[in-house]
Amino acid sequence: MSVAISTTQVPFVDLRAQYSSLADDLRSAVLRVLESLDYVQGAEVAAFEEEFAAACGTSHAIAVSTGTAALHLALAALGVGASDEVITVSHTFIATAEAISACGATPVFIDIDPKTYLMDPSLLEAAITPRTKAIIPVHLYGQMADMDAILAIANRHGLPVLEDACQAHRATYKGRRAGSLGVAGCFSFYPSKNLGAIGEGGAVTTNDAELAARMRMLRDHGQSSRYYHDVVGFNYRMATIQAAALRVKLPHLDGWNLARRAHADRYGQLLAPLPVTTPETLPGGEPVYHLYVIQVADREDLRRHLASDGIGSGIHYPVPIHLQRAYANGETTGALPVTEAAASHILSLPMYAELTDTQIEIVSESITSWCSKTS
Repeated sequence: MSVAISTTQVPFVDLRAQYSSLADDLRSAVLRVLESLDYVQGAEVAAFEEEFAAACGTSHAIAVSTGTAALHLALAALGVGASDEVITVSHTFIATAEAISACGATPVFIDIDPKTYLMDPSLLEAAITPRTKAIIPVHLYGQMADMDAILAIANRHGLPVLEDACQAHRATYKGRRAGSLGVAGCFSFYPSKNLGAIGEGGAVTTNDAELAARMRMLRDHGQSSRYYHDVVGFNYRMATIQAAALRVKLPHLDGWNLARRAHADRYGQLLAPLPVTTPETLPGGEPVYHLYVIQVADREDLRRHLASDGIGSGIHYPVPIHLQRAYANGETTGALPVTEAAASHILSLPMYAELTDTQIEIVSESITSWCSKTS
């Protein structure tokens, strides 16, 4: 995914920069697992679970194979099933909805706040029906949703809130960590995430001991003990080698997040005079900027311009879930106007801890030159 960096080239993601700084420790961790012959759900996984739970301010963390597995596992453990509805947003990676569908339930999409791109709590109550079984706010781009407002509504209706925190490792909302406010929180350790594995990985955090025990059983084929299966479960176990790598990286996460926030501040300063919309922070929130997303009138032209200057970019996400072919259920354009407008104009700029001030200036100068040509 990475490319060589020069003063005229900025990749969208640079995994090699992080790897280079940790290469010896990662090699030692991998070798330790290889020599242990403890390859699946091993001792390193248990140790990582303890460390990650502490990092999130929760009593439990259940390590799994992917972030998608984390979402599905949590929903299944909550008893979500056929004929149920789960309220979430359409402006997210499709895994949020896939996990709901995998339970046999129906995702119900509501619109987002136009400034933060997060679930709009003012629309939540109207979407609740007798079939509603859970609510999934998505902490998109590394910023936590307005959890006070969401939890207040959920509590009035006796509904569990499951945090999709797959992009929000160690983000905070009014002093509390992502994954610690709802009944559970789901994380992805895809390699490009703020805390990324050396392959796939995920975790669910919770303070509910009974829910944690059920998830541990479900992730391992529903076993209460070896070859004794109390329920039909899944194979969502984490590979030990991933846990070992994540244990190497976890102590660096706060420093990486601090760097991302500094990069976001610098982008904000340089882009402030330009006709582009930069991210807004929810009051009481401290984002970790998994992505730095702007809005512009002609995204595709800007993207071509950046590419011509050797600058990578991304779109997260170009087609809202409710308009995806996989979820073609009668919804038409216009159903979620704020989501659809954002999807048409958002552009993700290079963002990773190792990004330099010089690289940020190169990106900003390129956007400035594009604005000058198009004004």
